[in-house]
Amino acid sequence: MKCRTISFSGHAVRRMFQRDIKRQEVTDIVTRGETVASYPDDRPHPSFLLLGFAAEKPVHVVLAQNKIDGSCIIITAYIPDGALWSNGFKTRIK
Repeated sequence: MKCRTISFSGHAVRRMFQRDIKRQEVTDIVTRGETVASYPDDRPHPSFLLLGFAAEKPVHVVLAQNKIDGSCIIITAYIPDGALWSNGFKTRIK
């Protein structure tokens, strides 16, 4: 994901603290992670679900990207539940 700047929503900061996910881990996933889903119709900005690994643990990062200036806002970050995801945490089990 190419972001001009990265900011964190209050929700993301609270959840990251609760889940022991570090800011640097999230920024690394934003720059090197894999996009596993995109939501182009989300408002006010399209959003994306990224997958990366931090200290061997899978982490999903949800971010919105402003199309006009390229800035990204981290919405949340969490450790995906293996019972809900397959294909290496890339596909939600229905």
